[in-house]
Amino acid sequence: MPQMGESIAEGTVSKWLKKVGEPVDRDEPILEISTDKVDAEIPAPKAGVLSQILVAEGETVEVGTVIAYIESNGSAIALGAAAEPPPPQDLAPPAAAERREPAPPPEARVARDTAGPGDRGAPEPERDGRPTTEARARRRSTPLVRRMAREHGIDLSALEGEGTGQGGRVTKDDLLRHLESARDRATAVTPAPVPSRELQVTREDPVEIAPIPGSGLPEVWRTFYEQVEHPEFPVREGDRVEPMDKVRRLTAEHMVLAKRVASHVHSFIEIDFSRVDQLRREKRERWTEQGLRVSFTAFVAWAVSRALREFPVLNAVASGNNVIYRANVNLGIAVDLDPGLIVPVIRDADDLSLAGIAKRIVDLARRARDRRLEPHEIQGATFTITNPGVLGTLVGMPIIPKGTSGILGTGSIERRVVVVADPGTGADTVGVRKRAIFALGYDHRIVDGADAARFLAHLRERLEEFPGDA
Repeated sequence: MPQMGESIAEGTVSKWLKKVGEPVDRDEPILEISTDKVDAEIPAPKAGVLSQILVAEGETVEVGTVIAYIESNGSAIALGAAAEPPPPQDLAPPAAAERREPAPPPEARVARDTAGPGDRGAPEPERDGRPTTEARARRRSTPLVRRMAREHGIDLSALEGEGTGQGGRVTKDDLLRHLESARDRATAVTPAPVPSRELQVTREDPVEIAPIPGSGLPEVWRTFYEQVEHPEFPVREGDRVEPMDKVRRLTAEHMVLAKRVASHVHSFIEIDFSRVDQLRREKRERWTEQGLRVSFTAFVAWAVSRALREFPVLNAVASGNNVIYRANVNLGIAVDLDPGLIVPVIRDADDLSLAGIAKRIVDLARRARDRRLEPHEIQGATFTITNPGVLGTLVGMPIIPKGTSGILGTGSIERRVVVVADPGTGADTVGVRKRAIFALGYDHRIVDGADAARFLAHLRERLEEFPGDA
């Protein structure tokens, strides 16, 4: 199961486009994958014959799970991430095909994978000195689990039989339960001394929290940052209860984590769109002939991409005690799916013209609503723009996506009565102008208020004096 997005941990096999025994060409689509954010066709890594399907249609498995094997020139290629070769019986030549053991039906796999740790039994013995598929599945784990195990000095092989993931693999929850159990055992063996002033602890009493090895973070902080448990409330008579779908569950978790990690501050500025509005009227006919639709958002994205060159801290991210300044300006543009939200990415936006950015916005938004985005098109954003103003919102205070330090929320562009200077005399006069309020959300760990103010002032200048040849 390929990685379909930075925040996506599992995927569902929607449809197999090839059957076992059918030949496949390199890069030929052989199945369709569905995740919470994107649907995609998965191509064959090499030409050969689809020799075995391990995951049936409708099954959901973790990223990195081997879902099929392709035989190419007598050797098997795993369709998945960093997989080991299949056991010898799966590599038998065609003449010995009748001796192969058939793959278990989907019902058997589901029953096996949903069994409790005590129901799995011991791993099958090795065949010809090589571990079976079942044994390998139990030894595999996600990169997060392996990193956590290294930090805590735990040998994952010692947890064999305790895994509740697919094929008996050890999941993050399994590892956390093991750590909690170890702490409980340690506390039972060596009880903590009872303080002499119990129930009289004051703020002046020192509190020491043991850090996680190799992370610099206390254990309670790691739990706080990485685990989200939503409180539950009583249901009253007449209420309707509906479970969250996957998109809503992931959105809820990501927003809570983003709020916990980044130190959110918001600054606001009002921008006059008279110049932009004038350019749109002047060039509308030419753009129409070229098949272009240049929205206000395209103007904003062009100006933001140039402003980020001047203020790289807003195109950066706090990483531990370091700041990573991104080499590329990759703009995430929030798209309303009604319901749901997705953020496709315009890569190297600062290298594109206004027309180029407009084309990318239209293309990405259309394919996002059709659920036809490729996995790489929703990854790698360094700054995000969200436009609630298109629905009439005056202004919003958006949450900064994880892995970035800034997000710009654009309010509705409306005609407003304002005091302006007469271009001839300089005297104040009352006029009607198209204006909008922008909200910049930024991570105060690395972005100061003065940085945000200068960025917004620079952005306003670019938009109010927009060049005609952009």
